[in-house]
Amino acid sequence: MTDLINEAFSQTKELVMQALGELVADGTFPAEPIPSFNAEIPADAKNGDISTNAAMICARPFKSNPRAIAQKITEKLRLEGTCFERCEVAGPGFINFFFSPEWYGKVIGAVLAEKENYGCTDMGKGKRVLVEFVSANPTGPMHIGNARGGAIGDCLAAVLEKAGYEVEREFYVNDAGNQIEKFGKSLSLRYMQICSEAGQAVVGKNLDIEDFCKEIYGEDGNRAEFPMPDDVYLGMDIIAHAKNFYDKFGKDAADKSEEDRRKALVDFALPVNIDGLHRDLEKYRITYNTWFRESTLHNDGSVKEIIEKLKASGHTYEQDGALWFKTTDFGDEKDRVLVRENGIPTYLVPDIAYHYNKLAVRGFDKAVDIFGADHHGYIARIKASMTALGVDEKKLDIVIMQMVRLVRNGEVYKLSKRSGKAITLNTLLDEIPIDAARFFFNLREPNSQFDFDLDLAVSESSQNPVYYVQYAHARICSVLKKLAEEGTEIKPFDEASAKLLETGEEKEIVKLLANLPGVINEGARNYDPAKVTKYVIDLATLYHKFYNSCRIKGEAEELMQARISLSLAVKQVIANILDMLKITCPESM
Repeated sequence: MTDLINEAFSQTKELVMQALGELVADGTFPAEPIPSFNAEIPADAKNGDISTNAAMICARPFKSNPRAIAQKITEKLRLEGTCFERCEVAGPGFINFFFSPEWYGKVIGAVLAEKENYGCTDMGKGKRVLVEFVSANPTGPMHIGNARGGAIGDCLAAVLEKAGYEVEREFYVNDAGNQIEKFGKSLSLRYMQICSEAGQAVVGKNLDIEDFCKEIYGEDGNRAEFPMPDDVYLGMDIIAHAKNFYDKFGKDAADKSEEDRRKALVDFALPVNIDGLHRDLEKYRITYNTWFRESTLHNDGSVKEIIEKLKASGHTYEQDGALWFKTTDFGDEKDRVLVRENGIPTYLVPDIAYHYNKLAVRGFDKAVDIFGADHHGYIARIKASMTALGVDEKKLDIVIMQMVRLVRNGEVYKLSKRSGKAITLNTLLDEIPIDAARFFFNLREPNSQFDFDLDLAVSESSQNPVYYVQYAHARICSVLKKLAEEGTEIKPFDEASAKLLETGEEKEIVKLLANLPGVINEGARNYDPAKVTKYVIDLATLYHKFYNSCRIKGEAEELMQARISLSLAVKQVIANILDMLKITCPESM
């Protein structure tokens, strides 16, 4: 696992510390503790490849001019055998280091030697991480927020894997609680409407579901004869389930009790919806290790056990017949009800039981949840519950994801949720390529809002970032294919030939290649896969710039081979990243 940028940072600090040690030892500077100083990549390449502020940091303890300190340090530096060719003093006292040709050769050699493993790190040290994402209610189809959450969660899991974590992906199926009650009520109402005299008049016409809905419910789905309350689901999928149930069982369930009818309808429709979740997510290239059902926590006694554990923790109390959790003990804005006065637990209890199961029962080192912005207030109470249960709340990290606006023809693309016509994940993927969806949703950090341009997502132009990146890979493949057709032999890379890569475009590419392990670590550390998508866009940009500025064919043999090797390294890294993001990597476009 090569990380030559990190090695360069370490060498910079070692070289400076060694020089300072000698300067203190020979009496040039007083024997004062050396403060911590930085080594960083300058924004402008003219200021070197690695720069340090050591001289300025030492100005106070050494009671000396920082530029003079910097000059003394450089006089003591011995760069032989390091990754640096030279260094210089700049500005008020920065010491700027410049990479040697050998370093550039090592970077290209590392990429070509490690192939698909290049960029991997051991930051995670094999710790087990559970990433839970999407977890859409199985009472209806997945919406645009689930589309973003799916892309972010799956790509974040991939970044964590590259960073050395042992990762599992999980979908939490909310197949119990209020939403299932609401689902059953909605299905029962629609089913009884179909069984009514007015409904029966339409049933025999053998219409498709959309025409059936218009005929029986009117254009807006709210025909006066069939009023629907506010606390139900109004989507066409509910009507389709009720109609399919009727087609299979007829009016038999109409004579059952409301409770039995709802149960029969839920037992019929819920598996269909869950199968649909599986199917749509697999189409989106998302596969989970586990589909964890909320109902198991109720059936195996986990919910009751959590209530008793919280009582034993001393952080609960009874008031007005209900059991309360003192989340204010842990910084929450108010206490929360655990069990209502009717004895039924609130939604919070199975959620606590679920997170306890992740961290205490299954023993994951870290649990990462991807939540929508409307769950922001939820964080404090779940973390409080873990602390009350004796679980380190730092093991739970929640990534808040903002919503995304769809834009078409420069205008916000809206569909009415009330009429049940909200755009779904499935309809989105029918309109745009899956590659574009997965890439676009990871163009911004999760906690940022952005506009998803539907027109741009289908365009085949350099303005489309995923197309732009894929084209860079295809362009390299085309160059290599043409050279092979013309009889050019592609030779193994000779690190010494890197000295011929002298242009700014070439050097910038190599430095960016070297930075991939750091980008992987940063994306994993910040739970932000957008770090990786931005990186690969930058890499594609630099390669296109190189392609337009530097010839490959027609140059002297050694330079041509060096540029071929550079192109192969870029091709490898682009392929590594697109594969990580589960985005196709075409060889021709």
